Amino acid sequence: MTPAKRAFDIIVALVLMAVLALPFGLLLLVLLATEGRPLFYVSERMRAPGRPFLLWKLRTMRADPGDAGVSGGHKAARVTRAGRFLRRTRLDEVPQLWNVLKGDMSFVGPRPPLRAYVERFPDLYAQVLRSRPGVTGLASLHFHRHEEWLLARCATPEETDATYARRCVPRKARLDLIYQRRRNLCLDMALMWQTAARVLPGRRR
Repeated sequence: MTPAKRAFDIIVALVLMAVLALPFGLLLLVLLATEGRPLFYVSERMRAPGRPFLLWKLRTMRADPGDAGVSGGHKAARVTRAGRFLRRTRLDEVPQLWNVLKGDMSFVGPRPPLRAYVERFPDLYAQVLRSRPGVTGLASLHFHRHEEWLLARCATPEETDATYARRCVPRKARLDLIYQRRRNLCLDMALMWQTAARVLPGRRR
């Protein structure tokens, strides 16, 4: 990560934290009243091979101590009513501003993978994770909906894992490596704008 990209991440994260502090605090109160605790979902992800960190999100599913792996159709019944709204608007990812500020993530980059897939595909992720994981990115914008469609058809954890490993990991990596070759601040800002445009009212397609 270049000093300019890191400085950009810090400045934007601090500005967004200041702007969102009040509305996000109100959102937490509403979720506490309607969904109860825990409010947050904390999960291990990989910043680089051998470098795990804790990813913060708002909880969107009913808590399950045994939960693990990628979310597929077999977990659909656990998604709460509020969770569907949070996912659609990407408000569940607001806590990742803390991950950006800490330096675990950038605003733009590959989505941070689970340890299991980094260990299963070490050569691939050794390349992909040369870019710091991001809140959004080229793969997030251009493959996420297709990934959701593929995984939603999976009825068991085993089917979800097989589908993700075979049909999602290589396609996402291909897009992440395209971003890696072309990355610059102008591209980052363009991808961030496209992400915002997709979740703003009246702009989703």
